Amino acid sequence: MELTRDKAYLLPSRLGPILRREGCATIDVLASRLRPGSALARDVVEAMLNHESFFFRDGIPFAQLEQALLPDFKEKRADGRRISIWCAASSHGQEPYSLAMLFAENQAEWAGWEIDILASDLSSVAVDRARSACYTQFEVQRGLSTHRLLQHFVKTGDDWTLVDNIRDRVTFRTHSLLAPPPRRAAFDIIFARNVLFYLGAEEKRRALVNLRDAMADDGVLALGAAETTFGHQDLFARSPIHRGFYKSAPAMMADAPDTGQIPARPAVFSQPGHAAGQQPSRTV
Repeated sequence: MELTRDKAYLLPSRLGPILRREGCATIDVLASRLRPGSALARDVVEAMLNHESFFFRDGIPFAQLEQALLPDFKEKRADGRRISIWCAASSHGQEPYSLAMLFAENQAEWAGWEIDILASDLSSVAVDRARSACYTQFEVQRGLSTHRLLQHFVKTGDDWTLVDNIRDRVTFRTHSLLAPPPRRAAFDIIFARNVLFYLGAEEKRRALVNLRDAMADDGVLALGAAETTFGHQDLFARSPIHRGFYKSAPAMMADAPDTGQIPARPAVFSQPGHAAGQQPSRTV
């Protein structure tokens, strides 16, 4: 993780509790005590990680996946009837559980299919929290319509817990994007959104190589709205029609060079029921 100068202000607030616990007068003293793989180093990494996330974040990638990409994969994977998805940097689980909801809401269409959703995060604390599938009122208000909340959650005290039909669709594990892929089998769809801009240039390159190696030849990679593969076009090229999605460079380089600019809203949103500019469902 790269900490740029404009983010240096985060150090005192996030590391303050660790400084007090360890009796360190300054951050430099704390840094001198860090050893790779130590419990203290893991605590520092946990403190500095950003776990900002919410259900169906940004909307567009999920709409494109449901309306265009999944039907395409359903046709291409008809023989094996299996789709494999990896949500990297999954934080507290809102993203992979959002994907699980899409399949649950179209259960008849996917009857007889194996839908494999793996979610991973560098933070073991975040992974444990995601496995609990329990969210506060504030968290479920971010991205969920009232209909989805009542359909997929049960009230547990002041919080909301996902029903087993959703939580059982996702497998969680601790994993770093800088490590080799978590499985040998290739993933059809990879979500690695809003994580690359926390990495330095060399780390970003390494992460993209690992993502490419984990993806099927005809698979797709979803990045965050403010992220691109600019400078790494030999690895990935932007989809010309699906905003925020990328394919491995050999399949796309000739007709979809990446300029680093965010493409226009895709035509899929002009289909009936998804008019251009339409606002997402009202949340609770």
